[in-house]
Amino acid sequence: MPRASLHDRVAALREQRAREHRLRIRRTVLRRDGARCEVAGADGVPRWLLNFCGNDYLGLSQQFAVAGALQDVAAREGAGGIASHLVCGHHAEHAALEREVADWLGVPAALLFGSGYMANLAVVQALLGKSDVCVQDKLNHASLIDGARLAGCALRRYPHADPEGALRQLRMTPEGAALLATDGVFSMDGDVAPLKQLALVARVQHAVLYVDDAHGVGVLGEEGRGSIAEAGLDAAAVPLRLVTLGKALGSYGAVVAGDAALVRHLAETARPYLYTTALPPAQAAASLAAVKLARREHWRREKLVALVQRFRSGARKHGLALLPSDTPIQPLLCGDDATALAMAATLERLGCWVAAIRPPTVPDGSARLRVTLSAAHVEGDVDKLVDALARARDYAQAGAVAITQ
Repeated sequence: MPRASLHDRVAALREQRAREHRLRIRRTVLRRDGARCEVAGADGVPRWLLNFCGNDYLGLSQQFAVAGALQDVAAREGAGGIASHLVCGHHAEHAALEREVADWLGVPAALLFGSGYMANLAVVQALLGKSDVCVQDKLNHASLIDGARLAGCALRRYPHADPEGALRQLRMTPEGAALLATDGVFSMDGDVAPLKQLALVARVQHAVLYVDDAHGVGVLGEEGRGSIAEAGLDAAAVPLRLVTLGKALGSYGAVVAGDAALVRHLAETARPYLYTTALPPAQAAASLAAVKLARREHWRREKLVALVQRFRSGARKHGLALLPSDTPIQPLLCGDDATALAMAATLERLGCWVAAIRPPTVPDGSARLRVTLSAAHVEGDVDKLVDALARARDYAQAGAVAITQ
């Protein structure tokens, strides 16, 4: 029997995605100016759009102190990290960032990674093996699920935000070490994990609780310390947490912070840490500047809260059915993929950029528009978006593919 052709397989899978309205197309951003982006159109004509699909929640990605730190250190130290951290790539800028994050979060230690995806792979792979179990929320980020699969441990998933479900899964696997992993803020729904209850479950079952707080840090809690601080938990209750630098902090990379012995173990054994080049020192300097701003500029979070409330109030007036969320992530369910795409196209013609999120990123039948708000937006931007969403919904319900003017 002849060997299967990868080219034929790829072509067949692409045809299937096209039938299901699930093709992914990259958009090219030509320029950014605050909350506005100049985006290359499919017709070759660039357009300025209000961006409501990024994760720059605090509006720090273009803040002058952050960009200035990047430029200053790049001019002095160069553009690259040049080696892994354990060879000759660990720079004073990396160490300063780790100390600042640890101090900010009130934990003993922190370790810098190239991305949140790599950090999650590192945590699960370095801590668990074949005789262990990783219990996860059903809506966890893909990197946590992939980390468990690569670790070779048993992967058990519980219904979304269900501490009793987590308890049942841990009880089913009483032998071996256990890691209970959850997102802090869920990236596609915008809701917050029941961390107090999960911490209790972890303590009773002698499991380590690990929280991926990618979308919570900078936004929630005192000084923006995240969903763990918002829940009133400390490092004893949550021994490890993930802080991404590319969302509310507007930079790039990630930090795993918490228990000193566990963090040291990651630094000594985690393959995604050992076998990759360190982030450029200039990028670490930009992140350090962003963390300092996030800690002291409380007005950014206050403005963000006000914008979220304004958006939800306007959506209610227009009868838009949002998912329950008090975070900057505000999803509008569309149901089928074609409707989500049509509404996104209408929004773009009205000057708003909102991504249509479709399976497998979200469960089948739950395609949505994932609206994200930023401190870079102003009230008029939010009002424009609400009106555009209402028009896009009306056109979709009328069976129109997209508004034309």
